[in-house]
Amino acid sequence: MKNSNFKNKKSFLFFITLISTIFLSGCSSTIMHPKGKICEEQKIIILSSIILMSVVVIPVIFMTIFFSIKYRENNKHSIYLPNWSFSKRIELFCWIFPIFIVLILSILAWKTTHQLDPYKKIDSLEKKIVIQAISTDWRWIFIYPEHKIATINEIHIPAHVPIEFNLTSHSVMNSFFIPSLGGQIYAMNGMRTKINLISDSVGITEGFSSSYSGSGFSDMKFKVVIDSRSDFDRWVNIVQKSKKQMKSFRDFQEVSLPSTKEPIIYFSEVSPKLYDQIVSRN
Repeated sequence: MKNSNFKNKKSFLFFITLISTIFLSGCSSTIMHPKGKICEEQKIIILSSIILMSVVVIPVIFMTIFFSIKYRENNKHSIYLPNWSFSKRIELFCWIFPIFIVLILSILAWKTTHQLDPYKKIDSLEKKIVIQAISTDWRWIFIYPEHKIATINEIHIPAHVPIEFNLTSHSVMNSFFIPSLGGQIYAMNGMRTKINLISDSVGITEGFSSSYSGSGFSDMKFKVVIDSRSDFDRWVNIVQKSKKQMKSFRDFQEVSLPSTKEPIIYFSEVSPKLYDQIVSRN
């Protein structure tokens, strides 16, 4: 009877593990396939942390399985020590390795926190491009102040060129996140912040809001197209021919009315003071 119960538990555990693995296969691994310098550094941090923590986790898993088998009730070959209470070796093992790992992780966290500061300018021979990103209900509006254009739910950036995103929100707090380029940062109403990113290869990826902000938040996604410099310039020329314009704050208010699954829209002309007006009026 006991053997039958043990087999049933093993089958149940195997089934749960299999189902969990199937669900995990649907998770995106965008961060593990970086398209930029910042994300590449973050990938190294994640992998380093996993390896270091595995030094503790793997032995614990092994010992859990080993002890449950060796000291099971029907194992007559195990030594029964009811008065045992202390072992110097076990104490040293339980304390030295975790302390060592915490020390290394602390150094790694301190170093990379400053190295990957979102406000830190990226060293490059190329002149940076500024993009002003405004979150609304429930879309992203992007302004290119140097090119005097704007877009909804799509950005184009040239590869190997530093991009400075200036962020604010026209609604509740949102989180700006392009997983394949770098970390996320919050955009808040009436406030401004920024994040510096750079891409190292052409391609198409996706950004989104990673912070719940209402019923339409799950559709707050935007397309990120990484172009060559010549393709980027051609795209700018296409946007500059659009018939839509955003010349005033009133125009912006009409565009930013709550809606979901907003299509990609281009604006050929934007008020140069619009971003500052959005920040100051919220």
